[in-house]
Amino acid sequence: MARRKKIYEGKAKILYDGPEPGTLVQYFKDDATANNAEKRDVIEGKGVLNNRLSEFFMAGLNAVGVPTHFMKRLNMREQLIRSAEMIPLEVVVRNVAAGSLSKRLGIKEGEPLPRPIIEFYFKDDKLGDPLVGEEHIIAFGWASQQDLDDMVALALRVNDFVSGCMLAVGIKLVDFKIEIGRVWEGDFQRLIVADEISPDSCRLWDIETGKKLDKDVFRQDLGSLSDAYTEVARRLGVIPHNSGPVTRPTLIN
Repeated sequence: MARRKKIYEGKAKILYDGPEPGTLVQYFKDDATANNAEKRDVIEGKGVLNNRLSEFFMAGLNAVGVPTHFMKRLNMREQLIRSAEMIPLEVVVRNVAAGSLSKRLGIKEGEPLPRPIIEFYFKDDKLGDPLVGEEHIIAFGWASQQDLDDMVALALRVNDFVSGCMLAVGIKLVDFKIEIGRVWEGDFQRLIVADEISPDSCRLWDIETGKKLDKDVFRQDLGSLSDAYTEVARRLGVIPHNSGPVTRPTLIN
């Protein structure tokens, strides 16, 4: 489709004006960043894989009644999405101790948590996306108490769905982050899952070997990020099982 006006560019995606009111085109870049963009590279084919993987999860969530911004995939790197008023928070769901949780609380990485733990981070790159509590969120007007209740419910449903998909292909969903936006349907406002769900926003470990299959491969110099993402896509059936790492790929429809 013809390229339209750029609305926003982030570290991994670009948003363009959509073909109809209330829509946007989301373009997935090949850029990889870590440590608040202090480390960066371009991984050929990464955007293609994330586009298809996010389509897989968002379409699946829509199908089971969890509302998302996803409407349809347009091509290898772009998808049509609903425009939403974004809540300035990252919602993180943790099933296993890893990353900043292990560092903050001294819990050994890999320790199963007694239940899914939900954390909120204020989206501000200059501040390093700090952890915030519900009191901060309500006091500063980022979301209401009802919004928070609905966000927790959405996050837990996403966790159930994505962890089930991963478990079926031998992958453990350690943790993930989502973003949530507000949309209006007639006179009523509802919250929807937005942004993306991909190995960029999840921690994924092979259940048998513990091998990391997410952006920690890039953060920690553990090998080829393209190989890791390709492995996830292959297991989920997003790309053919006999395919190699994505460079100039031919993906199945």
